[in-house]
Amino acid sequence: MAIGSLLIANRGEIAVRIVRAAQALGIRTVQAYSAADADSLAVRMADDGVLIGPPPAAKSYLDIGAIIAAAKEKGVDAIHPGYGFLAENADFAEAVADAGMIFVGPDADAIRLLGDKVAAREVARKAGVPTVPGSEGRVAGLDEARALVEEIGFPVMIKAAAGGGGRGIRIVQDFEAFEKQFPQAASEARAAFGDGGLYVEKVIGNARHIEVQILGDGENVIHCFERECSLQRRRQKVWEEAPAFGLSPSVRKALTESAVALAKSVRYRGAGTVEYLYDADAQAFYFIEVNTRIQVEHPVTEMITGIDLVAEMIRIAGGEKLSIAQEDVRIKGHAIECRINAEDPARNFLPSPGQVSGLSVPNGDGIRFDTMLYDGYVVPPFYDSLLGKMIVHGPDRASAIWRMEEVLGALAIGGIKTTVPLHLAIAANPDVIAGAFHTKYLENWLAGAPLSETATETENVR
Repeated sequence: MAIGSLLIANRGEIAVRIVRAAQALGIRTVQAYSAADADSLAVRMADDGVLIGPPPAAKSYLDIGAIIAAAKEKGVDAIHPGYGFLAENADFAEAVADAGMIFVGPDADAIRLLGDKVAAREVARKAGVPTVPGSEGRVAGLDEARALVEEIGFPVMIKAAAGGGGRGIRIVQDFEAFEKQFPQAASEARAAFGDGGLYVEKVIGNARHIEVQILGDGENVIHCFERECSLQRRRQKVWEEAPAFGLSPSVRKALTESAVALAKSVRYRGAGTVEYLYDADAQAFYFIEVNTRIQVEHPVTEMITGIDLVAEMIRIAGGEKLSIAQEDVRIKGHAIECRINAEDPARNFLPSPGQVSGLSVPNGDGIRFDTMLYDGYVVPPFYDSLLGKMIVHGPDRASAIWRMEEVLGALAIGGIKTTVPLHLAIAANPDVIAGAFHTKYLENWLAGAPLSETATETENVR
């Protein structure tokens, strides 16, 4: 079934991105919005809009019934969930299908299978993908978990089987802490995810976080190479690159082929990401999880491959086969993305909602700013603080870093505090420039060298 009309069940910069991709395909767009987002850029750009509830996400963007009712009211063919909110909710995907509409993403069965980290590890094992040493499934209880830890050694992670986004993870260094935190982790997982299941993994020291972008149509699967996502704060990505630096051709081939093998084993349909930990010293990689949605950082892959991932996933959802063969996917240059948040780095990243003024965005070849901002827009306090993503492309990594520093210096976002000063500091960091970092690097660096108050007093107006 070809898609003629599409409801976007999300907000912010990803909603703007989806509206643009759908309209370029000739698809009528309907933007779902909460009362707080009535004047958002996505609502202004879309062909139509529909109110789905009050500002709290639980009563709007997370309300499956309200979204389905809105989609029926507007008579759309399909719903795109974006990322976050209900994007990886199997019940939502099922409700969309039951209502006779198309869910732009994999089906509910695939989301359930791959969204359960224990089940996904088993899928990876069967597909021949290396996994981090740990439990082969959910551990039955503390005694079984203790026996496993005696075998693999500390440090270990206690992880919620139904967790995601860095949540539901505890790192422990000894048995005393393990025996105390294991029941606490089960209780918290049950409260947060409705599922108290846990599994245990060995901690890979000084690991990098690398992920592979995949596209599948249910029969064929291709990869669009990999992204470097190791610069993180509180397990949330801050700065992303494509491709990952320092990978040998043999490691890159093995990494990307393993992601394709895993996706093929479940007849994956749509855009997705297979995430790994990479031990640079051993040149070994280990499967972490699959994200069954478009990622925040997808633009860096688009910049190095020229593939419109959002458009491709819409086409696939409409019943088309992959229009790209693996041999046609090539890496061209290097791309970097900085997530610009409404937060004050000098005040422990305190959220900074408010009215935007003096917005000025640099442009030119190899520069892209995916955002929801416009002059006069009021950033609401109810949601994630992401304002947009600055993406740059250069012939190589060094030139991309230089360009990012130049572009960030020219970006003006007045009226609120943003994380632009943090990214300027990252771009000038010698370890970042040398590629000498891992998933804990940024937090360690910030703890030892906090950004000064002076760095943010300009409100990023340059």
